[in-house]
Amino acid sequence: MKLFFQIICGPLCSSNPLSTVEWYLVFTSLCIVLSQLPNLNSIAGLSLIGAVTAITYTSMAWVLSVSQERPPSISYQPLRSQSFTASIFSILNALGIIAFAFRGHNLALEIQATMPSTFKHPAHVPMWRGAKVAYLLIAMCLFPIAIGGFWAYGNLMPAGGMLNALYAFHSHDIARGLLATTFLLVVFNCLSSFQIYSMPVFDSFEAGYTSRTNRPCSIWVRSGFRVFYGFISFFIGVALPFLSSLAGLLGGLTLPVTFAYPCFMWVLIKKPQRFSFSWYLNWCLGMMGIAFSLAFSIGGVWSMVNSGLKLKFFKPN
Repeated sequence: MKLFFQIICGPLCSSNPLSTVEWYLVFTSLCIVLSQLPNLNSIAGLSLIGAVTAITYTSMAWVLSVSQERPPSISYQPLRSQSFTASIFSILNALGIIAFAFRGHNLALEIQATMPSTFKHPAHVPMWRGAKVAYLLIAMCLFPIAIGGFWAYGNLMPAGGMLNALYAFHSHDIARGLLATTFLLVVFNCLSSFQIYSMPVFDSFEAGYTSRTNRPCSIWVRSGFRVFYGFISFFIGVALPFLSSLAGLLGGLTLPVTFAYPCFMWVLIKKPQRFSFSWYLNWCLGMMGIAFSLAFSIGGVWSMVNSGLKLKFFKPN
């Protein structure tokens, strides 16, 4: 939002623009307004907007990057780590970050629960079809981003990723309208994503309130929960600026929800014959998920400790 405002306003910006924290507050306020929708079914339109904007802005990001001249000092040589052990931990942390990026798996059952389901037409059938189509679209978006971004920027890729690279290297080469549209699509996508990820939390708040008070959740109580959660998120985002460095650790900790627990649940519910192929398969996959979770978590902890030591010993006076 801050970069979008700078692009649109250009040299006409006032001498006292909003700070990053103030932009956080603007975004949080917009999220709270949109979060007043009552349930997952009611945000189907927002989900569609999020999907369309994600496909559009990822496509625009890599097409605009590849179509421009590459920076003159670009290099494709991999950065060397201090030791082989450091390389291994860095790889594990990177895999943890990738796992964290796919945390949306945790919402699959929440979404499936909103669909009508009978023995003749079970909900998992259309859900599985939708998942296959969704991941085909995800691959069509992310692989060009990864390949095109590496080709366009190499080792010069800034910490903020492709969007920051576009602004840093091509803000004077690309038409302001195109660049501003890309950033605005990202804002729309984030606003819709916040609702999708937050709705299960809102449902938990309301279910807890209803079970404790034995009465339905009024619109004022529901709005209060959403406002409370929005500003808690705002506080965490502002008070913990190092939160992005936790991505590898969080990815490792949440990995079992996708790759381990479903296997164990299948064994407990379906009760296949012991020592049969399906019994061995699910136990092996579940244990592998737990092992990967531990490995990724260790990589995330190592990355945090390593970053902390660098900040401690190399902090400028």
